[in-house]
Amino acid sequence: MTRLAPRIAFLLLPAALAACTPFESLWRKVPRPADKDKPAAEVPAEPVLPLAQATHRFLVSPDQDVVGQLQVTKAYHKDTFADIARRFNVGYAELVRANPGVDPWLPGEGTPIVLPTEFVLPDAPREGLVLNLAAMRLYYYPKRPKDAPKDAPAEVYTHPIGIGKVGWATPEGTTKVVSHVKDPVWTPPLSVRKDHEKDGDILPDKVPPGPENPLGRHMMRLGWPSYLIHGTNKPPAVGMRASAGCIRLYPEDIARIYDLVPDGTKDTVVNQPYLLGWHGDRLLLQAYEPLVDDQRDWSDVPKSLRQNAKKPVVPRWKKVAEHAAAIDWEQIRAAAAEPRGIAIPVGPGAMPDLAATIAQAPRVRNAIPEGANWNGVEDQYAGDPQFAKPAEGEDARASASP
Repeated sequence: MTRLAPRIAFLLLPAALAACTPFESLWRKVPRPADKDKPAAEVPAEPVLPLAQATHRFLVSPDQDVVGQLQVTKAYHKDTFADIARRFNVGYAELVRANPGVDPWLPGEGTPIVLPTEFVLPDAPREGLVLNLAAMRLYYYPKRPKDAPKDAPAEVYTHPIGIGKVGWATPEGTTKVVSHVKDPVWTPPLSVRKDHEKDGDILPDKVPPGPENPLGRHMMRLGWPSYLIHGTNKPPAVGMRASAGCIRLYPEDIARIYDLVPDGTKDTVVNQPYLLGWHGDRLLLQAYEPLVDDQRDWSDVPKSLRQNAKKPVVPRWKKVAEHAAAIDWEQIRAAAAEPRGIAIPVGPGAMPDLAATIAQAPRVRNAIPEGANWNGVEDQYAGDPQFAKPAEGEDARASASP
């Protein structure tokens, strides 16, 4: 019998190794006397980050071309870029551009997300609505009081927009807002109906107000026939080229713009992928990739930008001309080659590079900013009895009625 004992132990060894609990942990289940009263190591709690400030309304002085500030937050485990974009009032493409290499559908718990919430204002008159197609962003400059001093700061509102897809480009130029419509009926143009029909999507002649209406709850007609500024029933599409030429805003943004902008307001649409602007004594560049249907030659961006400084009528270009020798044109070339949509300093003098600019940006909590337009409610029809959903079982009773 004693000769069998080693053999039995040898046969039992593989079974023990295959078990869920390793040998080493078996004796650790019983604390040793020296460890019984030893306190567990405390993991220091992460500091609570501050809330971001609202990123849609600013005061800008006449000699200032930049508003807002770059920020960084951290993704939650269920976040998508569409979630974060709406939370911080930026567009989907803005986040994708600013965060290369990050999965937009599942960034992952704790992943740092750069928020491109510093904006170089378009090179256009600060009057009424100004839309930059390349940036997919709207700016609104309300009328200043007649008695306001010339050097007094002015209000500017800015929001991300969706624009016309390739083949259905939003036009450039100047027009005006001609009318406002609340809860509009959508009448799909024949061209749109034919385009959808190719994919087997048969559109109705009219779509009444409600959750299925792609115009959302607010619409402003422009002097250009068939082109509108409106809301949407698909907020994740804001910040994309997804419309038939109209301009889309988040439901909460169009609601504010709808109330602020009177009929007759001038609407200027530009297409400026490379923006230079002054913030004090610093010149900043904000670079976007040109739209695929932009026919201009952007092979030498510094050369193209310098053309604007040759006849400096606008103050920003006059200042560029004065400091041309101290501007880092090679940094501008490099940033234009890999556009991130992040405003970076390019002179005069030595300035932090992109990595340092991001490192210096404040870290903020991943939550709706203070004073934001959006209250976090997804359903823009919530609380309106006109669009109240029937109670459970009500549909079935209605369909059974004669």
